Amino acid sequence: MKRLLFTLLLALPLMAVAQEKIKVACVGNSVTYGYGHKNPAETSYPTQLQQLLGEEYEVRNFGHSGATLLNKGHRPYTSLPEYKAALEFAPDIIVIHLGLNDTDPRNWPNYRDEFFGDYTGIIDSFRKAHPDGNPKIIVCRMTPIFHWHRRFKSGTRDWYWQIQEKIEEIAQHENLELVDLSRYLYSRPDLMPDALHPDAEGAAIIAKQVYSAITDDFGGLSLPAIYSDNMVIQQNKPFVVAGTADSGKEVVVSFGKQKIITKAAEDGNWKVMFTPMMADGEKYTIAVECGKENIKFKNVVIGEVWLCSGQSNMAFMVKESSHKTQSLANIKDKDIRLYDMKPRVFTDNVEWDSTNLAALNCHDYYVPTAWQLQDEENVSDFSAVAYHFGAMLADSLGVPVGLICNAVGGAPAESFIDRKTLEFNPTLVDILYNWRQNDMIQDWCRGRAAQNITKSTNKLQRHPYEPCYLYETGIAPIACYPIQGAIWYQGESNAHNVELHETIFPTLVDCWRRTWNNPEMPFYFVQLSSIKRPSWPHFRDSQRRMAGSIPFCDFAVSSDKGHPTDVHPKEKAPVGERLARLALNQTYGMEHVAQHGPTPVRAFSFRGKTVIEFSDANKLMTSDGAPLRGLEIAGKTAGFTAVDFEKKATIKGNRIIIEGEAHRIRYGWKPFTDANLVNETGLPASTFEITVENKPKIRK
Repeated sequence: MKRLLFTLLLALPLMAVAQEKIKVACVGNSVTYGYGHKNPAETSYPTQLQQLLGEEYEVRNFGHSGATLLNKGHRPYTSLPEYKAALEFAPDIIVIHLGLNDTDPRNWPNYRDEFFGDYTGIIDSFRKAHPDGNPKIIVCRMTPIFHWHRRFKSGTRDWYWQIQEKIEEIAQHENLELVDLSRYLYSRPDLMPDALHPDAEGAAIIAKQVYSAITDDFGGLSLPAIYSDNMVIQQNKPFVVAGTADSGKEVVVSFGKQKIITKAAEDGNWKVMFTPMMADGEKYTIAVECGKENIKFKNVVIGEVWLCSGQSNMAFMVKESSHKTQSLANIKDKDIRLYDMKPRVFTDNVEWDSTNLAALNCHDYYVPTAWQLQDEENVSDFSAVAYHFGAMLADSLGVPVGLICNAVGGAPAESFIDRKTLEFNPTLVDILYNWRQNDMIQDWCRGRAAQNITKSTNKLQRHPYEPCYLYETGIAPIACYPIQGAIWYQGESNAHNVELHETIFPTLVDCWRRTWNNPEMPFYFVQLSSIKRPSWPHFRDSQRRMAGSIPFCDFAVSSDKGHPTDVHPKEKAPVGERLARLALNQTYGMEHVAQHGPTPVRAFSFRGKTVIEFSDANKLMTSDGAPLRGLEIAGKTAGFTAVDFEKKATIKGNRIIIEGEAHRIRYGWKPFTDANLVNETGLPASTFEITVENKPKIRK
């Protein structure tokens, strides 16, 4: 754009240089006009754009509320006085933001095939109106339409994204710059009180994006915070370094013997991808240069990187666990590096102040951090489950291990899923609506959120428990960074509705796999522990069944390490190590590493007895040497009764044989269970329920 300014100035008569300004026409609908603002003349995005651009430019607002791009729409822009005035203005730069009103059922369903031609017709008309026929035309992807818009589920949601795709096609076909006005606003519903029109702060975000498109000024060289000294690069995967720079600027990235040169795109984004490398024990420096700007990351190593996420039991720190001494002893002779994303405010039973409430709305939820080398202080403050997982990997693999911890106490799983996924899920779209009064979300979560944001006057105040929020603030910012897989400890805040969680959880797994573009990304999770909460046995069994149905997903049992009244049991080391066993066996191919406790394969009736057969066990036993506890049987109509193991059951190899016939069997079904079945490696069996086969198939 600076080149355009220079050319325009050269073309002007010398006496007129001081007076001539570059004319900018903002063409659009109510968003451009500033609908909903107290004084659009002062706060609309064109007005704020004028302030950013300064006196060398003349910006005019040609927005008209309700305008459609389609010529056969209910209010065609080409029929309005603003269109005629914009052409007469003969602008040097035209910013077009149209299409929102075309989502009306009167428009897109009937005339969608004419959108391309009508849009290019407007583009051509502005070219003809310019003295040299070659103005700069900027095409904008539309600002968001949120779920509480009155026509969202009846058609607007679907048509909106179809129009977005069509706008992208038009920009590419016409070789025009495309500005994505949804890029920042899609995660800021708090700035769009009626679901459609940005307020003054939202208009400022639009103005800044358009300003950058006009001037090529994107604030210089910048990279996400996940890149820092001491980082661990995932081995055997292409390593991506991505960031922003001023449009068109050359960016040079050096890593070891590799050097890649690229240029920042029109939207300021740039990305390079390095050839995969093996862990080699070397310490590298990564250098990023853009003109006179230079950023270096030192003491970088190659190894294994895992994301460790969930709620408070994942956040539970080493210093709080019963294995603190063991954890700190692990520091010796291991290269474990920590990226600890701690919240700026915790979701305790308190009211947050206005400063923190405003920060949350701006996505400023996590305390700035960087990759850390382990020492006693930062290990003590790190997730106990995650650290013991990483320590066992480091021991077994002999390579550096990087752990990214992103866990928030009390957070429901839906807060870790991206907005578009929820919007298009036929069940979960409803979880977005009025979330603080929505009983799809656990009442404890809603109550705690209400307590935290009591002092806010914003009806759309953000909170970490809000659906999408933790994805937007915690997952999206690190999505550029390659990882091997994820471990997850969460469920306490979704245990109120087992059936709903059976939709939420696989959606979460799929969402993260799409985020990292890896449909086979390992996802290992901790089954809920045991505590005196009535729904938990059903929830644990549901988790067991889901692990069997989701590819590349598995779980670690923790019910034997629970506490009757404390939702935060302190024995975290065994839990982290059980997760590591899953990774070592399944991800790293160490088949000799035992990964499961006894797993029920089938139950059948045989000669007046009921037999349960287990895999992952050559020899069944009990953890404490006492008779087996926690086994119950039921007939077709009667309820469950406990099995008196000393009188009516025996263990033979990998089978339990019960006297008499049963229809159903369950194990470990108490909310707080002392069930004690393990295999020869000491790994415990999960809570389960199984139906007995009356006529078992003969296995050859």
